[in-house]
Amino acid sequence: MISESKEQLLQISAKELAEIYRTVTSSKPISLSKLDSDRTALIIVDMINGFVKKGALSSPNIMAIHAEVAALLKACNTRKIKAVCLADCHTNESPEFSSYPVHCLTGTEESCVTDEIDSEGDFTLIYKNSTNGFLEPAFAGWLVANPRVDTFVVAGCCTDICVQQLALTLKADFNRRNANSRVIVPAALSATYDAPGHDASLIDLVSFYNMMTNGVEVTAKFEY
Repeated sequence: MISESKEQLLQISAKELAEIYRTVTSSKPISLSKLDSDRTALIIVDMINGFVKKGALSSPNIMAIHAEVAALLKACNTRKIKAVCLADCHTNESPEFSSYPVHCLTGTEESCVTDEIDSEGDFTLIYKNSTNGFLEPAFAGWLVANPRVDTFVVAGCCTDICVQQLALTLKADFNRRNANSRVIVPAALSATYDAPGHDASLIDLVSFYNMMTNGVEVTAKFEY
């Protein structure tokens, strides 16, 4: 519930946002080289043409992280770290289109992983028909097939939607099973879009903080 008036809430929020900003930006650095390659996986979320390059939901903010995500995939391949690419893929009947413009239809270029990501190769491609890739049976099957993996580096878009839902569900699932896990989101490799009432910098910040308060490791400096 919202108990404060608009004026009170805005006054409180300024102080709270300053503290959230400090918390997120001062998070401890994490190095890919320090992670156990046999127990680590890179999960790339929606670095596909329909969000990076073209279509109703493409965004320059997503394009801005695109090259670095591809570089991270290359680094993971070099270290023999497993990788999964989750890719939005819908039919015309998708209920999502009541909330978002039509995007990433099956068989279109929008639903394809970008050439830059694809050229790095050596990843498992899993299509998803919702904002939460964890719910896909193919992803559940991948987890079962890779039982040693308990550390996940999650990168891509959008921070407040698909990235956040995946990261939180991954963490919650391991917690449910009383299994230790690390879910890591490099802040520089996750982005969302700008729109009226949806300032990307603010939404990113609040989303990162929400993930942190739920056990996800958000790092402002991820070395690879």
